[in-house]
Amino acid sequence: MNFLPNIIFAIVLIIGVGFFAKNVKKIIRNIKLGQDVNRTDNSSARWKNMALVALGQKKMFTRPIPAILHFMLYAAFIITQIELLEIVVDGLFGTHRFFKTGLGGFYTFIISFIEILSVLALVATVTFLARRNLLKLPRLNKAELLGWPKKDANLILIMEIILVTCIFTMNGTDEVLYSLGKSHYEGMGSFNFAVSQHLGPALFGGMSEGTLHLLERVGWWGHLMMVMAFLNYLYYSKHLHIILAFPNTYFADLNPKGQFNNLESVTNEVKLMMDPNADPFAAPANPDAAPAKFGASDVQDLNWVQLLNAYTCTECGRCSSSCPANLTGKKLSPRKIMMDTRDRLEEVGKNIDANNGVFVPDNKSLLNDYITPEELWACTTCNACVEECPVNISPLSIIMDMRRYLVMEQSAAPMELNNMMTNIENNGAPWPYNQQDRLNWKNE
Repeated sequence: MNFLPNIIFAIVLIIGVGFFAKNVKKIIRNIKLGQDVNRTDNSSARWKNMALVALGQKKMFTRPIPAILHFMLYAAFIITQIELLEIVVDGLFGTHRFFKTGLGGFYTFIISFIEILSVLALVATVTFLARRNLLKLPRLNKAELLGWPKKDANLILIMEIILVTCIFTMNGTDEVLYSLGKSHYEGMGSFNFAVSQHLGPALFGGMSEGTLHLLERVGWWGHLMMVMAFLNYLYYSKHLHIILAFPNTYFADLNPKGQFNNLESVTNEVKLMMDPNADPFAAPANPDAAPAKFGASDVQDLNWVQLLNAYTCTECGRCSSSCPANLTGKKLSPRKIMMDTRDRLEEVGKNIDANNGVFVPDNKSLLNDYITPEELWACTTCNACVEECPVNISPLSIIMDMRRYLVMEQSAAPMELNNMMTNIENNGAPWPYNQQDRLNWKNE
């Protein structure tokens, strides 16, 4: 027996999975650059959130047409892994359609179901390509998507078409071979798969046995290679959400929208001021420790869930298409906030890789180099972006942390806000009246 194909298959599988594991380690390392935040509370609510939002795609169906198309792709992606598992077994052990003998008629049902889903996925893929490139749907053709993001979206859809083509090439030629009694292994009989039993004879009928065997192997190897290519392309693509949507929804903030956290450093200072027994001149517990930064100016200042959010973003633009600031022509785009955060995080990660695991300051930061104050101050904090995101990403939390930095570290709030905060500090109210005259505003 010739073991060379099995050896080649094992090498391809090991290399493909190995590179994927290496890239996963990089992603985990980069996410851990963020500040610690506890998201282990209320596990039952978190599991429910993940089941409804990530697995059930609950929030997708606020827009039914793209939701149904996306569900076609999603279902095909999940169920097709059964056929991939069989390819792995056949490739490693030199078998052919390993599960057929044990499953019998149920095997035909499973593969037929996969074929039907693949047809639906093909319809969805072509539709998505048309929406992006022919219909030019506005939210899919914004400035932040020019260049690589648009190419990335098209490339992944083209890869999906190639994958479906490989599936039907493999199954269609198999159907013709079995009908001719020329199958790879004797005694397996015909499959009568739902689609391939018709598509196979129509496309491949009349071809020679050698050509059929060659095309079957092209489809079989093509399926494997496309899966390995897709697996390792995920690291460079917005399609990481296929994997990260699950942890992202699990670790999402369960607090009511609009509830902001208090900075621990500020809270401790207030408690110290309010404690009559506290010594205001006492030395800090660790005098050599760097003072905590107020807010965030770079990705290392954000918490790890926010960095997970950045990697999970699929650039669908639902957030920006619902943002009142964006809709009225302001510079702010919540999608761009997430894309910029991910790009800066990747830049920091490459810096660490290039310097033996240590980040060397590069005189750049997320604030100003990627996201401008104009974008941050355009936000109305309405939470529309958070409400619309299909996987519970919160661009608003990043915006607010960066605003905190501008206000508390740089005193760089807009003049109107500075005036208001000065009035609150001096008068106990946003208006320019002392406490005795605080009701004068009603006379104006």
